[in-house]
Amino acid sequence: MGIRNVTFRQGDVGALPFADESFVAVLSLNGFHAFPGKGTAFRETYGALKRGGTFCGCFYIQGQMRRTDWFCQHLLIPKGAFTPPYETRCSLEDRLGRMYETVEVTSINAEGIFRRVK
Repeated sequence: MGIRNVTFRQGDVGALPFADESFVAVLSLNGFHAFPGKGTAFRETYGALKRGGTFCGCFYIQGQMRRTDWFCQHLLIPKGAFTPPYETRCSLEDRLGRMYETVEVTSINAEGIFRRVK
């Protein structure tokens, strides 16, 4: 496909196998609502980014859509697909705002979407 500087690796977000400041970008799509150690995952992704690097992604946030909250509470959590606690839009803005320079958080329905620059 012509892309030579991108690779995909499976691993534990709570113990990333990369040196600090290894990447100019970290992308997380629909993962943080499933991670058991969310604080550790946020710290690991932050550490992997170079100064000026971008962390962006999306995941379920609580309190935006009653129907989605119900679905998560009654179906996904009991099956082990989602792991509490969950961010709200405000808590996500606060958490990432304390870690990163640039703040961009929005939501579409129950999906928190963010872009942060270290």
